[in-house]
Amino acid sequence: MTLHLIKLCVGAESVEDLEEWIAGRIADNPRAGPGVPREPFHITRMVPKRVDELMENGSLYWVIKGQVQCRQRIVEVRPFTDGEGIGRCFLVLDPKIVRTAWQPRRAFQGWRYLKANEAPADLPDDADIAAMPVALRSELAELGLL
Repeated sequence: MTLHLIKLCVGAESVEDLEEWIAGRIADNPRAGPGVPREPFHITRMVPKRVDELMENGSLYWVIKGQVQCRQRIVEVRPFTDGEGIGRCFLVLDPKIVRTAWQPRRAFQGWRYLKANEAPADLPDDADIAAMPVALRSELAELGLL
């Protein structure tokens, strides 16, 4: 059964901010050094124990400004040990961001598992919602209208 992860997207004001950050990271990555993925990735200290379920088409859902707004498919979970001897993990992600229906989430630390039946639905690529100004989307989501 498919399982997902959910994580706060700290520092991003919008999905567009996240897209710019990913594009910049991909552009800078060839200088990153040995062992660093050439794909988009997120580094986490805790290695998920349920990797098999995550690899069944699992995604990392991003919480931006208190709302789940988008996701990226998890391509690989790659544990490693950093230069200080601390175990960490690369969550290698698909570069394509899929916008989702907004779903409110309170702040939390780290990542959490997200069951497939609790994940917000994907928005169609031609959804008018994505074209709305961020402030309007945010207000409509707070009112429960998105």
